[in-house]
Amino acid sequence: MAGIFSRLFKVGQSEAHSVVDKFENPIKMSEQGIRDLKKDLQESMKSLAEVKAISLRLKRDADNNKKLTADYERKAMLLLQKMQSGDMDKTEAERLAGEALKRKEESSKKAIESSAQLEHQEKMVSQLQANVSKLKSTVSSYENELVTLKARAKTASATKKLNTQMSKIDSGSTIAMLEKMKSKVEEDETLAAAYGELADADKSVDDEINLALAGSAVESKTDDNLAALKAKMGITD
Repeated sequence: MAGIFSRLFKVGQSEAHSVVDKFENPIKMSEQGIRDLKKDLQESMKSLAEVKAISLRLKRDADNNKKLTADYERKAMLLLQKMQSGDMDKTEAERLAGEALKRKEESSKKAIESSAQLEHQEKMVSQLQANVSKLKSTVSSYENELVTLKARAKTASATKKLNTQMSKIDSGSTIAMLEKMKSKVEEDETLAAAYGELADADKSVDDEINLALAGSAVESKTDDNLAALKAKMGITD
């Protein structure tokens, strides 16, 4: 599974155009792969919990049998003490003490067996715990890489779209059109200037006389207005 994902995430190293064409299926496959990994993780955690439960039971059994071993030995000693003090018949005390010692041996044997099984089980727990931790880290890493992969795919798609649009623009024909328009504007400007010069050339002598007199009339009226204002203000030359 890890090998598949390593190959999938290396797709992003290619150029933008080829990335867009190749990304859609790998992303979907990656998402499915992550979902599968999460299911594996859930199963692994369930197995880990079950193995831990067995370890706890074995530890409890070992502890109980150790306590029983010590307890049977204590009881055997009490029976022998009662025999020694004369509080109990020797034959009965030895019989019961012997039974207590038998049970002590059985408990001791069970304690040893449980401890051995517990040691083996704890090794399994440690190994499973390491696998679960690694799987968790792998899932988290792949999820982060997938987020980055999707972002790169969107960027590549936008770049491809822009480059496609730019490739459709015929810069040569656009420049030619602008040059043609510039030439037409300059031609119109030159033609307008020529018509202006023709208009000035077409003025008659009468037009020139009337224009000159019109200027004189304006100046005369201005002089009269100025003289009237001076007289009103009592200013004399």
